[in-house]
Amino acid sequence: MESEHGTVTSVSCVDTYAFTKPVREQIHLIAGIGVKGDVHAGLYVKHRGRVRNDPTQPNFRQVHLIQRELFDQVGEKGYDVEAGDLGENVTTSGIDLLALPRGTILRFGPPGSRGANEVTDAGAVADGNSAEAAPKAAAAAGGEGAEAAGETAAATSRATRTGAGGPLAAVLEVAAAAEPDRGNPGAAVAIAAAVARDRPDDPRPAVVVAGLRNPCGQINGFRDGLLKEVLGKDERGGVVRKAGVMGVVLRSGVVRPGDVVTVELPPLPHAPLEAI
Repeated sequence: MESEHGTVTSVSCVDTYAFTKPVREQIHLIAGIGVKGDVHAGLYVKHRGRVRNDPTQPNFRQVHLIQRELFDQVGEKGYDVEAGDLGENVTTSGIDLLALPRGTILRFGPPGSRGANEVTDAGAVADGNSAEAAPKAAAAAGGEGAEAAGETAAATSRATRTGAGGPLAAVLEVAAAAEPDRGNPGAAVAIAAAVARDRPDDPRPAVVVAGLRNPCGQINGFRDGLLKEVLGKDERGGVVRKAGVMGVVLRSGVVRPGDVVTVELPPLPHAPLEAI
């Protein structure tokens, strides 16, 4: 279901660990891996703190997206923040990224564009080639996973046959092999379900939204006091995270400023985004 549209306002990437990322004319998404040449691309987690804790975690943080509206909000508080300053790969406008449910697909470019054919090195990591990856991930999620096991099995099987989701099967394999509390099983189920409903006739570059970025103290190193503007609590005491969303690449292709972003929501009931 396509229910919303927005726009890419900027794209960024960098091949070394740095808090900010320089703005680029375009970035190349590689299915199941991330942004070509970006330090956070890969099957396994790349965040340095998480690598120290457990380097075998799946990388469901391949692409970082932030809505430009956040920059306007913090600007009113006196903080000068521009595209790439908070380390995102894609800056958008016109979409409330934080309100999207887990498993939302974001497609870039107008319908009928052939972005998927513009990147030919998606084989940088071996094809997962396993129709068993999704049910394993589903099983790890407990009740939620058991309910979705049949759907996710069909998802990975179809994706592997078409060749569009092989690298996603590999990421799901990593999640299935991870410790249950570290493999983000709920996100794994949502990713596999997104593969199930992917349209093979739509070649546009696409990202599956997996969760929220969990902002840390490094933000204060960039702008003193900024962390409190992107991490707080609501009236009920729940944690509110505003530093963008993280996702995995569903389809390869080139993303440029000015590209239309099409939102495809998952079927009801929707699961809210959680820190990932």
